[in-house]
Amino acid sequence: MKVTLLGCGRWGSFIGWYLDKIGHDVMIWGLSDAPQYIELVTTRKNNMLEFRDSIAFSDDLEAAIARADVLIISISAQQVRSFIQRVAQYDLSGKKIVLCMKGIEVSTGCRLSEIVTHYVPPYVPVAVWVGPGHPQDFSKGIPNCMVIDSSDDELKHFLIDEFSSDLIRFYVGKDLIGSEVGAAAKNTIGIAAGMLDGLNLSSLKGALMSRGTREIARLIAAMGGNELSAYGLCHLGDYEATLFSQYSHNRRFGEMLVKGEKFDKLAEGVDTTRALVLLGEKYDVDLPICKGVKAVIDGEATAKEILDGMFVRSIKTEF
Repeated sequence: MKVTLLGCGRWGSFIGWYLDKIGHDVMIWGLSDAPQYIELVTTRKNNMLEFRDSIAFSDDLEAAIARADVLIISISAQQVRSFIQRVAQYDLSGKKIVLCMKGIEVSTGCRLSEIVTHYVPPYVPVAVWVGPGHPQDFSKGIPNCMVIDSSDDELKHFLIDEFSSDLIRFYVGKDLIGSEVGAAAKNTIGIAAGMLDGLNLSSLKGALMSRGTREIARLIAAMGGNELSAYGLCHLGDYEATLFSQYSHNRRFGEMLVKGEKFDKLAEGVDTTRALVLLGEKYDVDLPICKGVKAVIDGEATAKEILDGMFVRSIKTEF
């Protein structure tokens, strides 16, 4: 199958490497002046992977789209709306779209699949690929489980059949709202976990995990999804990779924030946190962890004040 990766960051480039490895015809598209794309084209490697000669690279968006059966988009969540408007200008007949990033649009609270389906023709099916795993682990042969979800049942099963291997086992998602909100929200919980690490309060991660999952479950239910999705791979199942891993950008962002250090890489959880607070107001759901993380990010409170209030000084019933 011909697959084009639109985006060449650490996750997009890994997916291209992975799908080539399991036998698909892969092209990776990137902006001609992007440092990551220049490195890939020049050296056929990045700091994690080497890319076989069977993988093609292109900075021609129209050509990259035209040759594909499946378009996999892996870019910053906040750039999805402007990017899909570009993609929708081309002929998408017979193509399938898979979104491989986790986030919620900060200005509107829209899920990423909502944005995409607004611009592409109704005959173009859209799926999301979410769940735990870091390219650094996958590249070492360490397996994990992930989820593909869509409102199109045929598309879900088709993609799982085509993309599964011993390295990644896919499960069939049954709740697109829950899969997207849960996957995005785990990054906010990851920032909170990093704050705990930065304050030498890592022992409180257990409390964070139990309360964080319940908080996001309430939001998913209020939005019309299945609250049990928060306990699946899209959210709770991704906590190990997000709340504990050295590779987690969101955990690292939270840790460096409380230490007064600057994090110079993309942490999707920053904008997602603001979007979650917006959704909590829209659907009348109390999101104390999300609101607390936002207050720290925005400089309205210190992490110690927020975390003390949540986990140390407050007296609450557990359930």
